[in-house]
Amino acid sequence: MSTLFLRTLREDPADAEVPSHKLLVRAGLVRRAAPGVYSWLPLGKTVLDNVSRVVREEMDAIGGQEVLLPALLPREYYEATGRWEEYGDTLFRLKDRKGADYLLGPTHEELFTLLVKGEYSSYKDFPVILYQIQEKFRDEARPRAGVLRGREFHMKDSYSFDIDDEGLQASYDKHRDAYVRIFDRLGLEYVVVSATSGAMGGSASEEFLAVAPTGEDTFVRSTESDYAANVEAVSVPAPDARPVEGLPEAVVHHTPDTATIQTLVDFLNGAGLGRDFSEADTLKNVLVKTRAPGSKEWELLAIGLPGDREVDFKRLEAALEPAEVAILEEADFAANPFLVKGYIGPRALLDNKVRYLVDPRVVTGTAWVTGADKADHHVVDLVAGRDFTPDGTIDVAEVRDGDPSPDGRGTLYTARGIEIGHIFQLGRKYTDTFQVDALGSDGKPKRVTMGSYGIGVSRVVASIVEQSHDDKGIVWPREIAPADVHVVGTGKGEQIEEALRLARELEARGLRVLVDDRKGVSPGVKFTDAELLGVPTGVIVGRGLKDGVVELRDRATGDREEVALAEIVERTVAACRG
Repeated sequence: MSTLFLRTLREDPADAEVPSHKLLVRAGLVRRAAPGVYSWLPLGKTVLDNVSRVVREEMDAIGGQEVLLPALLPREYYEATGRWEEYGDTLFRLKDRKGADYLLGPTHEELFTLLVKGEYSSYKDFPVILYQIQEKFRDEARPRAGVLRGREFHMKDSYSFDIDDEGLQASYDKHRDAYVRIFDRLGLEYVVVSATSGAMGGSASEEFLAVAPTGEDTFVRSTESDYAANVEAVSVPAPDARPVEGLPEAVVHHTPDTATIQTLVDFLNGAGLGRDFSEADTLKNVLVKTRAPGSKEWELLAIGLPGDREVDFKRLEAALEPAEVAILEEADFAANPFLVKGYIGPRALLDNKVRYLVDPRVVTGTAWVTGADKADHHVVDLVAGRDFTPDGTIDVAEVRDGDPSPDGRGTLYTARGIEIGHIFQLGRKYTDTFQVDALGSDGKPKRVTMGSYGIGVSRVVASIVEQSHDDKGIVWPREIAPADVHVVGTGKGEQIEEALRLARELEARGLRVLVDDRKGVSPGVKFTDAELLGVPTGVIVGRGLKDGVVELRDRATGDREEVALAEIVERTVAACRG
């Protein structure tokens, strides 16, 4: 440590919000270069490499072959698949000196597809799994939380190519099992959840989420089954349609000063209408505007949902992807005077050809209280399928604890997580675009099918810190720690020399050793740094040396034990190898 490029900090960085951001900076593992862009310093790079090593070992074990593709990509490949426009402002776009368009790769489906097309042409060549660990780039609108949500990040992306759907399923299962082994080895607490595919395309999709209260992803689990899903992928069970015959006629009521759901319910319950009303009896109509990739024109979209629910904007964005979504502004209401704020109903929306999508719970035969398209007026008993017919359904209402599980078993409860891995069955989206065929065993061309599988390597590092730290610093799992053992010489001369000697012996036994040989640094500072850096095992060479003993420490449990100097190497090796 006397020559290591390392400066620890005693104070949290001013912009840090989550533990991993605070501790990775304070421990001298990373340094901010720009918003969402970080430099990895020696100990941080060691941890990053250790995670990459685990990933490589498990990818190689399923037959993956590592390549390295360029991060600088020409526009035409992404334009061919539509993602030049679909990714919108997320892409880093640039021009070369001749004016040609390029992008910094956020993911590499296009290039991998073309690579395989150029090399393989027979069913005998397949299956094949290729992967890389490389920098990726996404122009996050709000980079935050250090390396958890950055604009430049390390990622493992792999791609499977198979001659048929059965082969794709086998490749998908191999990756899923490999991911389980990877995250188990890394000591992470994680869940596997159903997910949406988004701009990646494809069908089956699952996410691996590291459980953490600071996570940006909300997921749900069932109380009585193994159902788990990202909240964006939850499907609300729709009730059965009901007959409309015999239902009361819709009646418009004067409802002054009831522009909110709560004020409307309070008014109705005091209006003597012969029954009680709740927020769930009302139909809330939320207006947004959408814009297709590459278009300059916005279109109105209305979403009808029970009044006791709010629109989950992340679910909405996922449902409408790749379209851009925005909340209406005052100018939008002014341009569409039929939209009476607080009193919007289905009739005006449909009469003015505004696309109207409703929550799955709004089925034929359900009666609602909703806006009458006139200030201070609502209509009671407006029946779906009789008085209005929506253009379709959209499942974007908030998901709450206690909601029924989509599999019919138990109820849902929510938790937070950090996305650390995502696997997709892409199918033939990309091979169709680039016409990737292989000659089948019957002599006829067959369209190749693909899978895509990602792990956020740098995000994994931060996720481990989110889960594995205490008030003193990081507590690294041994598999990816910057060292196996941290030997600390606390005094001058003899103690430091003995620490260096022990370090050499431990290295000769195959351990990775960090030794604090700094002179003129107090024992207190050295102990504080050791706890902050979080190496799993510590050997303290201090005052006990004169009595022939040193201290063996376990960072995770805090256990300490005095050990005879003659035994410390064997005891340390045993502690490190479990």
